[in-house]
Amino acid sequence: MNEKELSTPAEMLEITIYKFTKKAHRSYKDMILLGFLAGAFIALAGAGADMVAHNLLMNPNTTGLGKMVSGLIFPVGLMLVVFGGADLFTSNCLVFTSVLAKKVTLGEMLLNWLIIYISNFIGSIFVAFLFFQSGELHLSDNLLGGLALKMAYGKIHLSPVEAISLGLLCNVLVCLAVWLANGMKKASAQFMAIFFPIFLFISSGYEHSVANMFYLPLGIFAKSNDSYVAASGLNAEQLAMINWSNMFTHNLLPVTLGNILGGAVFIGGIYFLLYGNEVKTKLK
Repeated sequence: MNEKELSTPAEMLEITIYKFTKKAHRSYKDMILLGFLAGAFIALAGAGADMVAHNLLMNPNTTGLGKMVSGLIFPVGLMLVVFGGADLFTSNCLVFTSVLAKKVTLGEMLLNWLIIYISNFIGSIFVAFLFFQSGELHLSDNLLGGLALKMAYGKIHLSPVEAISLGLLCNVLVCLAVWLANGMKKASAQFMAIFFPIFLFISSGYEHSVANMFYLPLGIFAKSNDSYVAASGLNAEQLAMINWSNMFTHNLLPVTLGNILGGAVFIGGIYFLLYGNEVKTKLK
């Protein structure tokens, strides 16, 4: 790669502050619509990843291979978000750099996060409902429906420490993907910058709050179908854990906290500590 095609880390920070300042200052209508689209894009990627890997993921002997195959598909979701200009909560954690640069107030950042988070949820659950209604979960003698239940149970069964840790590791990679893409001058390079970190996060089994806004409702919907329940192999006690209340308390809340720590603090905060003084002089 020609060196001129790649920005320096300080330039990446400057571009990130500029882009996420604009995101934080969008109209509420634009935030809601672009947040809805981002949630839908991530959910579509989740549905596709499950579709291609469900047989592997349901076999304990091929789980790792299944995660790898899922990782080949899921990056499409973030590509649609980035190239389509949508707003995703996990990447919008980088608005924190704009707060540090004093281009966005703390209140503006928190309001942006809240609007985008809710809009992402609506977009994700919309796709989850359509995917459930489509009958696709009957694939492979209901094995895809069984996977939806097993995935939901596995996510709800995490301890708070596990959920926060997996969320933190996830958003380090998601925000790195966006950060690196900001520094690439060509679309082909941006494609690669997004693909590999997201491939790594999916293959590693980390937790993404917006992706879980698809996976968890899908599991809750699937619980209503006895064929999917039978294919899942879960017992009554395990199935009882898959509900709306546990979705939030056992997964989304701790995973979201981890996502914020990983994206805002570990990526945005550390890079700002490294290059913030250099960039602030240019932003004045």
